Amino acid sequence: MVTSQHEASHRIFQDRPELLTPVFRLLGVALPENPTVEVITPDVTETRPIERRVDTLLRVSAPNGRAFLLVVEAQQRKDREKAVSWGYYLTYLYSKYHIPALLLVVCQDKATSTWALGPFRIGVEGWTALSVHPLVLGPDNVPMIIDPEEAAQDLPFATLSAFTHARGPEHKAILEALITALGSTGDGKTFDYYWQMLAAGLGDTPARATWKDLVKMAADIYFPGQGTLAEELFLEGEAKGEVKGEAKAILRFLELRDVPISPTARERIMTCTDVPTLDRWLDRTTTATDADDLFSDGQDPEEQGE
Repeated sequence: MVTSQHEASHRIFQDRPELLTPVFRLLGVALPENPTVEVITPDVTETRPIERRVDTLLRVSAPNGRAFLLVVEAQQRKDREKAVSWGYYLTYLYSKYHIPALLLVVCQDKATSTWALGPFRIGVEGWTALSVHPLVLGPDNVPMIIDPEEAAQDLPFATLSAFTHARGPEHKAILEALITALGSTGDGKTFDYYWQMLAAGLGDTPARATWKDLVKMAADIYFPGQGTLAEELFLEGEAKGEVKGEAKAILRFLELRDVPISPTARERIMTCTDVPTLDRWLDRTTTATDADDLFSDGQDPEEQGE
């Protein structure tokens, strides 16, 4: 099942595409100047009844008209089946859009990031028919942002630093720098977005408890009254897979994007107890222009009388 930790690790690239500039510089890959970044559907399902979805799919376009696709995958462990899936994604997307595609994998531990570099070869002994070479972000190559001023200059990249070093001993210094930077913005909406993104993305790592304490203190200092809200949402998401916490996250993501939420839609989200349905609605929060867009395809069990 898709977890909030998994979602946050790639969703930040959808919400904050400016993160691509420092990331591509870090990876040594050329990025067009002043690119336009568009979030497109992650669905890579063919007419066969096999559903396949990438985590995040971006179209990066240069002013001269050249473009490429960027698949962003969050990977928390080694998975031998990924070689096949990733190869399929890249070839299918090239066939569908007729433009090149790159794969970017975000990891939280050195063993997974080393494995994710590949290359993954598909073929028979003595001959490679297809070779997949991912770009990888992990503890080995993402710098630790421990200076609050540096964190304030690039909040998305500082957040990525916190994601990738969440299992390391340096996580406390990184999170302290980030929370100080967030407090200095004086912007409650920005504060809300990043503390919730990290709350989801840190998952069951040691950094999560540290982040919870830092957020509560910062909310009390910089944004009085939000400390209680922060604590409530942390507690709601404490139990893995808890539906109330996921429903609350859906509403908060919509609110942060200023998406209209009718009373009927709000009630429907908060009373839903089907986890796959909530997962599907959470996926749609990044593109929805109205809360009712979450329910638009009629595939939810409650609409089928299940």
